Amino acid sequence: MADMATVYMSTPPIARTVATAVFLCSVGVFTGMLSSYPFFFHYSLLFKFPPAVYRLVTSFLLTGDGLSVLFDTYFVFTYLSQLEKNSSKFPKKEDLIWYLMFTGSVIIALNQIFTGAPTYLQALLIAMCYTVTQDQRGMNAHFYIITIPAQLMPYCLLVVQLLFPGGWQNIKVGLTGLVAAHLHDFLTRIYPEFGNGPNLIPTPWFLSWIMSTPRVQNTVYGQSYVPPREGGSRSGPLPDSWRSKGPGRRLG
Repeated sequence: MADMATVYMSTPPIARTVATAVFLCSVGVFTGMLSSYPFFFHYSLLFKFPPAVYRLVTSFLLTGDGLSVLFDTYFVFTYLSQLEKNSSKFPKKEDLIWYLMFTGSVIIALNQIFTGAPTYLQALLIAMCYTVTQDQRGMNAHFYIITIPAQLMPYCLLVVQLLFPGGWQNIKVGLTGLVAAHLHDFLTRIYPEFGNGPNLIPTPWFLSWIMSTPRVQNTVYGQSYVPPREGGSRSGPLPDSWRSKGPGRRLG
């Protein structure tokens, strides 16, 4: 058990946190231990008292039933791990968190306007797949038993939705994820790089502040302040693995 815990904690923190939440929530719903109602989103629920703000998050935590629980959880972890470890677009943890917040907001808005779908994990998977494959242009990827250009992977995932019940609806939901990911890419990379403009949606300062604020720990005798460690590493309210350091500088 100790070895399993060590392996688990050594995985990318954002990827493991989101994948664990998706798996536990989905298992809870499909085994009857949890109600599915808190995982459905409709904008009208934000105007009730108390407003159901939590649904902005929980609507992304429910997979399909059956084997989809395992496959969707696997893809969530795989894509987030690649974005967290290998993507030049997200050098800091807060950049990836902002990406999830932005694309999630666009996905919710588009679905509320065009599809009426109440859950959005499939759209988020398509969005993450699109973003991952933008860094893999010129490379090949394996899609089941065939080899395809990596950038075609999200479109293949969309087409496969036709094989499942509600295929056309699933494609429409998936397209909202594709639009959200492309919009993020346009505003943060394409326009600044080819239009000589600024990044139109930079990571908000408050996310960086959360990642670097000194930590306060609760103890049996009250609260204690944890000072920065020697060597200049930052402390904050989030686990150490969630924080990221800036680029190093060579001396001399």
